Amino acid sequence: MRIFTLLGRYFLGFVEEIGGIFILICRIFHLSPKVFRNMGNVLVQMERIGIGSIPLVLVTSVFVGAVTAVQAAYQFQGFVPLRYLGAVVGKSVTLELGPVLTALVVGGRISAAIAAEMGTMKVTEQIDAMEMIAIDPVEYLVLPRVTAATVMLPVLAVFSNLLAILGGMVVARISIGVSFNLFEYGLKMLFRYQDLVGGLIKTVFFGFIIALMGCYNGFKTEGGAEGVGMSTMRAVVSSCLLILVSNYLLATLIFRVIFAPD
Repeated sequence: MRIFTLLGRYFLGFVEEIGGIFILICRIFHLSPKVFRNMGNVLVQMERIGIGSIPLVLVTSVFVGAVTAVQAAYQFQGFVPLRYLGAVVGKSVTLELGPVLTALVVGGRISAAIAAEMGTMKVTEQIDAMEMIAIDPVEYLVLPRVTAATVMLPVLAVFSNLLAILGGMVVARISIGVSFNLFEYGLKMLFRYQDLVGGLIKTVFFGFIIALMGCYNGFKTEGGAEGVGMSTMRAVVSSCLLILVSNYLLATLIFRVIFAPD
């Protein structure tokens, strides 16, 4: 009986979490027309999320492209001509590696920062004070961060795709002996704009998820400094899991329905 009690408690807690997230999403969409009233805060968050994440994206993307080129060349040995190396790197980066790894790396940084900031404001009763003076915390705190993350993740993904392909091209030339012209030939040969657009569409949802989970877990913080740490951990874990799950669902929708081959 104790096991069933614990399972029931966990199930009710899960349902409560889902309901709380859904309510926050509804409030965000309801207040979205008011985002232009607080554009200064939105621009500040865009700078923190976008420009502040560029060094992290730069290092990650270059080595992602490099290891993709090396692994592809290893798999090609004796089976596939190396003129297809650029095509494999380009496809892998624009479809999956660029959008997903950018979202995971940036999501860990941004969701943790948002959750820690919101959690500190919650335990120090700053959010309660805002409500007392008739300032909606969702409009003032959540909406700018969600908007900024949703806008800046596709920008970072474009930057990541470019750096990853350049990294793969340089490594292919230095380590494998594939010339820049041959790599570029393979890159152009199988390029489809739908691949690039589909990957960028996914990053819009990834950005929304990252900011949403940071804000939600920050608002749920209780118990002082320990509670802030727990909220930060939950924000990172939940955002990463939701990015991976939503990546599968979005890839199925985009590449098997919207951009399905004729």
